[in-house]
Amino acid sequence: MPPEDQALATGSEARRFVRAYHNGSLCTLSKKLEGYPFASVSPFVLDDRGNPLILISNLAEHTKNIDADSRVSLLVQPCSPDMQAAGRVTLTGRATRLPDKNAFADRYLRYLPQARDYFAAHDFYFYRIAVEYIRYIGGFGKIHWVRPEHYAPPPSDALVAAEAGIIAHMNADHRDNLRDYCRHQYALDVFEVEMVGMDYDGFDLRADGTLLRFDLPDPVTNAQEARKALVSLAQQCRESVDKNAQ
Repeated sequence: MPPEDQALATGSEARRFVRAYHNGSLCTLSKKLEGYPFASVSPFVLDDRGNPLILISNLAEHTKNIDADSRVSLLVQPCSPDMQAAGRVTLTGRATRLPDKNAFADRYLRYLPQARDYFAAHDFYFYRIAVEYIRYIGGFGKIHWVRPEHYAPPPSDALVAAEAGIIAHMNADHRDNLRDYCRHQYALDVFEVEMVGMDYDGFDLRADGTLLRFDLPDPVTNAQEARKALVSLAQQCRESVDKNAQ
């Protein structure tokens, strides 16, 4: 594989890894403690370019630190009995407060509904971490620095505009398909299920209270491609059921 294609593949792998999680360890530069690193826990949701969006209070220590020095890093990794053996990604960049508090509210709250009370408070604001450096550790011997242009997906404004409609349609008319997706990919029989997000790389469902990530083999950039991908996955689910029934 040519080096540029390999770099894009590694960047895509790192981005898909991050999409599976919504909590990270946020490290800021302390204002109170003379520039010492200061770590805290922060839920996040990615925007369409792979940049983390965090909702934080201006009373919090990390917010005071960001307002004094915007350089931050966010470590994303699963909880594991052996944390060093698990994959992880560190996203480093500059965090900036968004002027419109409502711009990402709907998407953020679909993923993190427990934040609704925080969002209603007047002292909470969205900050976007504009990713500048990515450190991806996918396992033993799989360690990479990833350039931001290899990590970020291409712009997909049409999909961003269509996302809410796709979600509403799937939740209103195709709950059985959503359950089939869970059964097919995770071997889970679920009762309560809803789609919460659709993006360039795949989609997310909340199934019986747990967020599940579904990567798609081909990128999705608009409503038509999303529909094609979801129909194809539903067909795979039916074929898998028919095969197992034989």
